Amino acid sequence: MCWAFAAVLGRAVFTGRLLPPGQALRVIDPLILSQSRTTISFFLLLPVLSLTAGRRRLHLPAADIGRSFLMGILGVAASNYFYYLAIQRTNVATAIILQYTAPVWVLLYAIARRLEKPTFQRVFSVALAVAGIAMVIGLFGPGKIGLDKVGLTAGLLSAFSFAFYNVYGHGILSRHDRWTVLLYTTLGASLFWAVVNPPWKITSAHLSGGQWLFLLMFALISVVLPFSFYFAGLQFLQPTRAIIASCLEPVFSVVLAALVLGEMMRPLQTTGIVFVLAAIIVVQAADRKEKLGGIPVEPIE
Repeated sequence: MCWAFAAVLGRAVFTGRLLPPGQALRVIDPLILSQSRTTISFFLLLPVLSLTAGRRRLHLPAADIGRSFLMGILGVAASNYFYYLAIQRTNVATAIILQYTAPVWVLLYAIARRLEKPTFQRVFSVALAVAGIAMVIGLFGPGKIGLDKVGLTAGLLSAFSFAFYNVYGHGILSRHDRWTVLLYTTLGASLFWAVVNPPWKITSAHLSGGQWLFLLMFALISVVLPFSFYFAGLQFLQPTRAIIASCLEPVFSVVLAALVLGEMMRPLQTTGIVFVLAAIIVVQAADRKEKLGGIPVEPIE
């Protein structure tokens, strides 16, 4: 629910609809939103984990620190930026459903590497997801939706980055505490953003106090709180139920966007969203059932 709320908040601040009429909060660039979200999250997590986990538990071998940094750059930073760019250029529903095709790309990678078998369920799930994407972005059906091509490309790139994070991070997450890995990935992403968009460029943007307060709250809502709830939930939910629960995020996002921002979906687009969600459940439930050592896909919005 937190990630769904964050998606709607991002869209609202990109379109100038965050505050009621007559109260304006200047539009924040997706790059600054992604950069500040990651950097603020790192500086919030560092003291908390240092006090609760201790220095020894936060230690990682140099090789795994390098892997975490790479995940932070090509996984977290890239996925976040392209995801919020897609939200800005299209709408919440399109951006989130494109990113949530990541399990399908992970599956295709696993089949190509012969890590998993191309069973009927898996092939069917890929076909279902592709059909759903075509419906969501308006490739066929009555009338053209006319979605922004940059936004659609950004949404797909966010899915590929999301998939990379999970494929590449599978090993390190099995060896080390998730919070420790999250800390180093946010550090890697923060250092990357500091090079791409140095602090003096952010200063030159002349962000107001209200914008900085929004960025702080956004980091809490979109990173710290949802990861806390997610990790806690893993202790109580069965794997299959966790998969289904994670698929509720796009549903919440679409509903919130419709209620708060008035972003209504056409019937064909709604059907496409259902197709993609069904494909995700089928492919991941099949992996759990057959126990072929598949790569789990964890959320990183």
